[in-house]
Amino acid sequence: MAMTAEEKLHYMTHTPLGRLVVRLSIPTTVSMLITSFYNMADTYFVGLIQSASMSGAVGVVFPMMAIMQAVGFMFGHGSGNHMSRVLGAGDTQDAQRMAATGFFTAFLVGMVIMAGGLLFSEPLAYALGATPTIAPYASQYIIYLMPGAPFLVSSLVLNNQLRFQGNALFAMIGITTGALLNVALDPLFIFTFGMGVSGAAAATSISQVVSFSLLLMGTRRGGSIPIRFKSFSPSLANYREILRGGVPSLARQTLNSLSTVCLNLAAGGYGDAVIAAMSIVSRIMQMAASTIIGFGQGFQPICGFNYGAKLYTRVRKAFWFCVRLAAVILVVVGGLAILFAPQVVGLFLSTDAEVQRIGSLTLRLQCALLPLFSFTCLANMMLQTMGIAGRATVVAVSRQGLFFIPAVLILERAFGLLGIQMAQPVADALSFALAIPLTLPVLRMLKQDPVEQASPQGND
Repeated sequence: MAMTAEEKLHYMTHTPLGRLVVRLSIPTTVSMLITSFYNMADTYFVGLIQSASMSGAVGVVFPMMAIMQAVGFMFGHGSGNHMSRVLGAGDTQDAQRMAATGFFTAFLVGMVIMAGGLLFSEPLAYALGATPTIAPYASQYIIYLMPGAPFLVSSLVLNNQLRFQGNALFAMIGITTGALLNVALDPLFIFTFGMGVSGAAAATSISQVVSFSLLLMGTRRGGSIPIRFKSFSPSLANYREILRGGVPSLARQTLNSLSTVCLNLAAGGYGDAVIAAMSIVSRIMQMAASTIIGFGQGFQPICGFNYGAKLYTRVRKAFWFCVRLAAVILVVVGGLAILFAPQVVGLFLSTDAEVQRIGSLTLRLQCALLPLFSFTCLANMMLQTMGIAGRATVVAVSRQGLFFIPAVLILERAFGLLGIQMAQPVADALSFALAIPLTLPVLRMLKQDPVEQASPQGND
């Protein structure tokens, strides 16, 4: 039975934290893992064709996916963060306006992305780092991917709005169904219909439309805030609030895209096998990181509701609970990946010994410092949900932008291919070191008595 707004507020602010974190984190973690899995599905099934150029094309186009995700996360996190805080304060009308504004604006932006991608597919392929042998496949992939752009962008908005309301189960159903459909359609389009790399993109577009439809239905279930056009309020104040909560996500995802382009350009000088190896490892590492991101997404509505209700001690306790558990998970996952790196990489392109050799070392180097990501990720999510946009943005951009891009450029000059392989663990260590002084003062403030504490400034 659906909870009323008052029941939802009591549930989010009075349920024991360990139980609440686990309940909300399981659906979001499953959603992220399955999303990563179907992102990897294209890599896996295209890899069965045994063409380094086709496998490289999927990796080259990945930044384009990241750009669409950046837009979706910006509007989803921006509107969702605000919704969780105002729902914690008991204001459902404000939440309704923000839900509609974030959704409809994101869909329009997705239409613009679709038009640009269809018109400029070939120049985009080269701009994203394609070599002359990869570019034709990458261009085909873009053309079939673009029709799903508006649905992907707005699906991410709906997914995040639902989970920020504490309705992660409905979000999981929508994302999971689309993901499973994508996995089922990939071999059908790639092999049965003989579409090759284009078939992988077509399967992705169709699955995004299905996810979008289910998520939209989910907004009318479980006491969720429904999406209504009459609530669409494209005001400067609303967009300012979306940007305040969404810019860290936009910056992080945009720099993820730029860092992948930078990696492709650096790796391209060493041949298609290196691009393919880096693409495979990037997808594997994305899946590992998705476990923690999903876990953090379960933490965010707890943070938003309790921060909005001025229950600061619960925010702090939930943060440290999540960091400790996430670190343990990454130690286990990273250890297994280090032990079985050749077998893991071989799943995606088993016949190319050079891809396996390069990919195995890259995977082991990245997994060595992967546990540090637990603190960096949770710190970013807490600061963002609290509306401390300045610090949240710095933490968000540090890993893939502030440190990774310079690391690729500097280390490649100094160590060649090994430098490219070392760039991600170096960036992980530096971003962790930066997150500590930006986060600990906020955690100290959350220890104080709520009556005496002044709320941190949103532009800090």
